[in-house]
Amino acid sequence: MSQNNKTAARSRRGTNRVTMEDVAARAKVSASSVSLYLRNPEAVSPRLSPRIKRAIDTLGYVPNKLAGSLAAARTRAIGVIVPSLGNAFFTETVAALQKEFDRHDYQLLLGATEYDLERETELVRTFLSWSPTALVVTGCHHNEATRTLLRMADTPVAEMWEIGEEPFHLQVGFSHVAVGEVMAAHLHQQGATRIAFVGARMDADRRAGQRRDGFCQALARHGIKPLVIDTGNDVSPAAGGLALRQALKQQPGLQAVACANDVLALGVLFEAQHRGLAVPRQLAVTGFGNLPYSQVCVPPLTTVQPHAAEIGLRVAQELLAQLQRDEAPEQEEDSDDGATKVVDVGFELILRQSSSHRFK
Repeated sequence: MSQNNKTAARSRRGTNRVTMEDVAARAKVSASSVSLYLRNPEAVSPRLSPRIKRAIDTLGYVPNKLAGSLAAARTRAIGVIVPSLGNAFFTETVAALQKEFDRHDYQLLLGATEYDLERETELVRTFLSWSPTALVVTGCHHNEATRTLLRMADTPVAEMWEIGEEPFHLQVGFSHVAVGEVMAAHLHQQGATRIAFVGARMDADRRAGQRRDGFCQALARHGIKPLVIDTGNDVSPAAGGLALRQALKQQPGLQAVACANDVLALGVLFEAQHRGLAVPRQLAVTGFGNLPYSQVCVPPLTTVQPHAAEIGLRVAQELLAQLQRDEAPEQEEDSDDGATKVVDVGFELILRQSSSHRFK
């Protein structure tokens, strides 16, 4: 093939893009039916759906997302901001979000703050510049710059993993203060009075700080002041072991340790075994997260089960319902679309051997 012919072939490949109308003609359906199929295949009749799919596969049709976004002044992207991509809780939530949004042809823009409020502001600003269909952030605590951006955003805003005051549009989560209160009540019922709470970066990680606050407040009602140890940015079994060593020095006769997460609790269990402390007879240990190893470690760990996947699923379902209402051609005058919604998914206390002993 001559150079001129090669250039012409490249030109045809670049300009003769298969269009939605080509697919419609091949499938012998309307272009609106193809458009509906691409947005929501389940909404197309069983008679037409296979024909459209065959036409798409045969022609090698690829939707032009950019053209659709420019026409609608909005991308089919959902911005999702989490504190950490290495945290199993948020990974599970993001997976549930992605699975549900994928079914409706939305893509995720994903960012991590690493518990830095200034970074959250920059991520929100960056994501909004892409004109997302919706924005999902983690938690209810934001600096004023972020709150201003979220208030002014011309898109639904969902806060997840926490419920609190002044939601923007949607909150899906649970009370972390209540988690601390439930754990404190359990240890108090077991007769423990010399108690420590171990957490990491509890000033930056507001949800861990709330669990600490609920724990301390609940015990204060019984005249008990627990020892609080913050391991800083170190969230590891080694940090949990070091925290137990510090607690034993500062609190003679220590009977129980509640941890802000299962990783730290695992380190407490390792250190107790190293020191010959019998768990739970001499030391009760609890965690948070119900990570996979918590059921099989020795002894099995009492912990709290947050419903991470359910949070992601409910956020996606609620946002999709809102988007469908927004796309409806007519709205009832008494529509409550502007109202905020709070969904409390709750949590579950998982009682296991690590805190089963009753102290006299």
